[in-house]
Amino acid sequence: MHIGILTSGGDTPGLNAAIRGIGKAAINTHEMSVIGFRDGFKGLMQNRSIRLDRQALSGILTLGGTILGTSREKPHKMEVGGQQMDMTDAILENIEAHHLDALICLGGGGTQKNALRLHQAGAPIITLPKTIDKDVWGTDTTFGFDTALGIATDAIDRLHSTAHSHHRIVVVELMGHNAGWLALGAGLAGGADVILIPEIPYDIDAIADTVLQRRAGGSTFSIIAVSEGALSAEEYKMLADIEGRLAETKGDETRADDRAAAKAEMAVLEAHRKDATAGLSRRLEEMTGLEARVTILGHVQRGGTPSAQDRLLATRLGTAAADFAAKGTTGIMVATVNGEAVPVPLEDVAGKRAVVPGDHPWITTARNLGVGLGD
Repeated sequence: MHIGILTSGGDTPGLNAAIRGIGKAAINTHEMSVIGFRDGFKGLMQNRSIRLDRQALSGILTLGGTILGTSREKPHKMEVGGQQMDMTDAILENIEAHHLDALICLGGGGTQKNALRLHQAGAPIITLPKTIDKDVWGTDTTFGFDTALGIATDAIDRLHSTAHSHHRIVVVELMGHNAGWLALGAGLAGGADVILIPEIPYDIDAIADTVLQRRAGGSTFSIIAVSEGALSAEEYKMLADIEGRLAETKGDETRADDRAAAKAEMAVLEAHRKDATAGLSRRLEEMTGLEARVTILGHVQRGGTPSAQDRLLATRLGTAAADFAAKGTTGIMVATVNGEAVPVPLEDVAGKRAVVPGDHPWITTARNLGVGLGD
């Protein structure tokens, strides 16, 4: 049998551990031939590949990033010669040319959607869930999350000392896109006083009240953990309205102008959101009389050596992917559910996002601790 591997989307700790798990299980247990495609779906389209033998897989378990490289190119919308083109047929031809019994794609939500399109076009696809956001549907967790959680928690730990010494509000922005798992987990583990996540629209007056109550109680500083996707109540309503209009006008040529107007409003809102954390800091400084400083962790959260837990998870899911490929089981994502590696149909995963439920134990824990959630 022959299998291919590619990594797509953002880099994440644990990718190399997963590549190693797939490759070693495929070679040692199933006597398969394994190749990797460079730079995601783009490399697959361009037929840029590398043989993944025992030597190539040796020593990569602890490495961050991905030895294959990655990109965010989509098979159905790929830049070729300065134009966006559907390269699905070219990709299918390369899969056939390499006699692949399975193509294993490692990625987050976007990768799951792209993989489903290829599967529906006839490709033998298996995916693994990787993202620091932990927002892939159908799996208890994703590899990359635990490492990022540790990095973010360490950053909040370090910010405590400067916030305390200078009697400041420190606002730390964490990744997560539209899911608050990382900010909520790191905020709890790091002892943040306020945690703002996309799932709970915030009121800045409530945040200021939490800070002022702490000062009245003798605490001269506050740590505020903010997910990059957190929205004020006003922004939340605006976003819901715009998304509703976009959904209503999709595919309706008679409402092209309405759709264009909604897209323009979305662009304005997104541009405003890029400065949202700094704006929040400035307003809190004015409302509380305390100095406020912003720290944006950015890409440091998803770099470096993967944690032991991420190595274990990636290795477990990788070896399971090789097992499913050997059985001829494709069109699935290999998920972790209650500690077991299980196949989940890509149709059930693609286009969905796992967000923090309002009744999640982490939310309950935060409220019981007196942590402000901005509502």
